[in-house]
Amino acid sequence: MSTKYVYLFHEGNASMRGLLGGKGANLAEMANMGLPVPPGFTITTEACKAYYTCNGQFPAGLEDQIKPALAAIEKATEKKLGDPVRPLLVSVRSGAQASMPGMMDTVLNLGLNKETVKALGEATQNERFALDCYRRFIHMFSDVVLDLSRNDFEDILGAVKRKQGVRYDSELSVESLATLIDDYKKLVQRLTGHPFPEDPQEQLRQAILAVFRSWNNARAIFYRRSNHIPDDWGTAVNVQSMVFGNTGNDSGTGVAFTRSPSTGEKALYGEYLMNAQGEDVVAGIRTPLPIASLEKDNPEIYRQFIKVSSDLEAHYRDMQDIEFTIERGKLYMLQTRVGKRTAAASIKVAVDQYHEGLISKEEAIVRIEPGQLDQLLHRRIDDKAKLEVIAKGLPASPGAASGRIVLDVDEAERRGNAEEKVLLIRTETTPDDIHGIMAAQGVLTSRGGMTSHAAVVARHMGKPCVCGCETLEIDHAQRTVLINGAAYKEGEILSIDGATGRVIKGEVPMIDPELSKEFKELLTWADEIRRLQVRANADNPADAQKARDFGAQGIGLCRTEHMFMDPARIPIVQEMILSQTLEERKVALAKLLPMQEEDFYGILKAMAGLPVIIRLLDPPLHEFLPRAEDLLIEVTRLKVTGENPAELHSKEKLLYKVKALMEQNPMLGHRGCRLAITYPEIYAMQVQAIFQASARLVKEGIDIHPEVMIPLVIHVNELATLRRLTEETAAAVMKERGVQFDYKVGTMIEVPRAALTADTIAEVADFFSFGTNDLTQTIFGFSRDDAEGKFLKDYLEQRILDVNPFAVLDRDGVGKIMQMASQLGRGRNKNLGIGICGEHGGEASSIEFCHLIDLDYVSCSPFRVPIARLAAAQAVVNNQ
Repeated sequence: MSTKYVYLFHEGNASMRGLLGGKGANLAEMANMGLPVPPGFTITTEACKAYYTCNGQFPAGLEDQIKPALAAIEKATEKKLGDPVRPLLVSVRSGAQASMPGMMDTVLNLGLNKETVKALGEATQNERFALDCYRRFIHMFSDVVLDLSRNDFEDILGAVKRKQGVRYDSELSVESLATLIDDYKKLVQRLTGHPFPEDPQEQLRQAILAVFRSWNNARAIFYRRSNHIPDDWGTAVNVQSMVFGNTGNDSGTGVAFTRSPSTGEKALYGEYLMNAQGEDVVAGIRTPLPIASLEKDNPEIYRQFIKVSSDLEAHYRDMQDIEFTIERGKLYMLQTRVGKRTAAASIKVAVDQYHEGLISKEEAIVRIEPGQLDQLLHRRIDDKAKLEVIAKGLPASPGAASGRIVLDVDEAERRGNAEEKVLLIRTETTPDDIHGIMAAQGVLTSRGGMTSHAAVVARHMGKPCVCGCETLEIDHAQRTVLINGAAYKEGEILSIDGATGRVIKGEVPMIDPELSKEFKELLTWADEIRRLQVRANADNPADAQKARDFGAQGIGLCRTEHMFMDPARIPIVQEMILSQTLEERKVALAKLLPMQEEDFYGILKAMAGLPVIIRLLDPPLHEFLPRAEDLLIEVTRLKVTGENPAELHSKEKLLYKVKALMEQNPMLGHRGCRLAITYPEIYAMQVQAIFQASARLVKEGIDIHPEVMIPLVIHVNELATLRRLTEETAAAVMKERGVQFDYKVGTMIEVPRAALTADTIAEVADFFSFGTNDLTQTIFGFSRDDAEGKFLKDYLEQRILDVNPFAVLDRDGVGKIMQMASQLGRGRNKNLGIGICGEHGGEASSIEFCHLIDLDYVSCSPFRVPIARLAAAQAVVNNQ
């Protein structure tokens, strides 16, 4: 039996998303609900996969299945594709399993030719409407199917409008549209060497192939990789009878959300245009009206739409994004899908729907994308700031951004990837602009509404966006932006406020965010559900307090080397490094001791009642000294000029020491606990500072829980030696200060040998903390800086690796070693605490893996603590 590739809408349902794609499954579900859905059929994702294995051709049997499905549409509509009296027109749209808005291709008004356009004009008594549909079809088909530049067609359109003396497409006369169609066809003939296809059956075949082909266009590939969507899913193709919103003033088209995608407020939110096609709303060609205005334009249609929207949200139990068309006073539903929304809206919708009885707490928890919470944990414009507001547009995506003006998306990507803050300014954006949007701090457009491409993509990415700023003009020739007559050159700094639509001159001051009551409630639910503790990486009292405010249950990593980098301390650190004898080194360390004590006092006090893991000095000593290249230049200059012989002697001495400390591979060199084996007095000073701070706090009645972490251990004897040093120092401090306190001593597991011998190391450790940044480097054999700077991109693009292993924990390699080390360690020491303190501790997939292998905690940056709390709860719900 041949594979079934084609399903009429009534043959499918919402559960068939993998086969029919999201759009096809939802069209089927709406049809089965009895909603007014234009008839159609879906070609499955399996057909798309087969297309690629068949060298870009229809798989066997597909064409034979399309014919009866098309006949079913013709019967339902009482129209026929290519019929010169009652022609059927169809749309051909993509629809992947995961929403990929605008990333693949669509063809509308398919079935028009020189005969059927006449019939359409006679049937609607509107020749202008028919010709307008035909010119749109030729333009779209030529772009999508024939792969001709849309700009060439835009140039012809612009010339025809100028000749007639009109501004908008809707003002073109019948004569101008006829000229436009003729010019379009001549262009196709000239560029392809073939006439524009007149046979509707051939048009349909080519359009289906083009949609299959669009699965692997550049923007779709980029979007999939950015959103971790598998390449082998393929796209479905939806063929649906056309309904027209541009047949007159009793027709229209629109897009609406059942709740605000920006705030989550329970109110219908969207836009529409009368006498327009859907592309006019989404592309921002005309500025649309708010959906509430439809009540005045057509009260009955508005009442129907309110009812349908409510029914769809109740049915799907989630906020819906709905596309609709009104044709001659009749409402049609073209699409529904779960609406993309900001993080704030996601949280409010989830919490509100729980209180409305639609979903459970567990469902509310898994509705939120953890990474999206970053949007809520970034800054906004300070309310007290004096702002020079120079324009205002539509508040399309909340948040604020400052950056240098960039007008070109490729330039935005280049400069953004170089860590320069840029603001992308465009007339409007298209799906091809996605890489520039991602690299920019924010987006500002002169055209388009709240549901335009720029708005939808920016909200999804968490980028601030202001759309429809009509006082803004772009002069590409002069590389300037004109706003209310004032010129701003590319490279000047502007700011935008996506929450209010304001455009502001210069850089603006920003403040930290405040968490909404819904956010706090959701995190409370997460805390009830999760098993993993969430700690924070913090190196000073301010960060420690911020982490505590965000709900951290302790400090999982306090990096003491950051304290050494203080400009006031660097000379003392360098004095310690340059010491020739133990006595000289102890003199320098004695100067550092009170400074370190104050560091630890502040952090332990900020985290009173909670554990604080303090990692002793980890980097090699040369990192605290000037670069050899810089010193060599300075020494050479002093020699040539003969200036300051004393300074020359000092610089030469320093250069000699720097060269002596230089290593071929510092990451695997004299660092971490290896320093303490050679120079135990360094670690002795640090643990003395920790315990003296602890003694002071105990005397003040403050509950403290210090934990000393020894980095880069490879052998049990290293840890045993340094544990003795720590215990002896602690005993001496407690005796001297007349106090008692508890503490722990543990190690980072960050090299393979430590993991492989975790059972013996556990005998002298109170805890393990996986340092997954270094562990990933040593297991992969990658230098992170070199890999990410030179070849890792190739590995990702060629799908040798699915994700960057420094961003998402490699479960198959690094994870397997972590699991083994955990089992070995706990097998020898049942009270062993185990956590993770690398960057993976704030990434959702990595947190889930830590839950699955039964770690005790994850540790991440303070601003990712809420993300980790949510992800830890999702790990429980998703693995029950």
